[in-house]
Amino acid sequence: MKLGAFEELVLLTVGALKDDAYGVTIKEMLEKHTGKRPSIGALHSALYRLEEKGYVTSSEGGATRERGGRRKKFYQLTGSGQKMLVEANELRMRFAKQIPGLNLSTE
Repeated sequence: MKLGAFEELVLLTVGALKDDAYGVTIKEMLEKHTGKRPSIGALHSALYRLEEKGYVTSSEGGATRERGGRRKKFYQLTGSGQKMLVEANELRMRFAKQIPGLNLSTE
């Protein structure tokens, strides 16, 4: 299945946050690492698409006072999501290696 650039960033973020991946923490991490401020609506749309594709699952946490009794929806990376991230990275690296003079070394 196809994975858009924003969906890939969201998927990476869910994986990085592990058990603390919910709307606000995902949005904050995206802002911190990309310098962009995605709307919460765009984020939830991406999470919904990722769940439909089987790349994440969701579960509801307990209700909290600071959220007015509403529950947080937590997201977890699935095995299919991990596989998709590996495939996307491999494809990106194959193309990047074709660019003359591009130094991909992190040292």
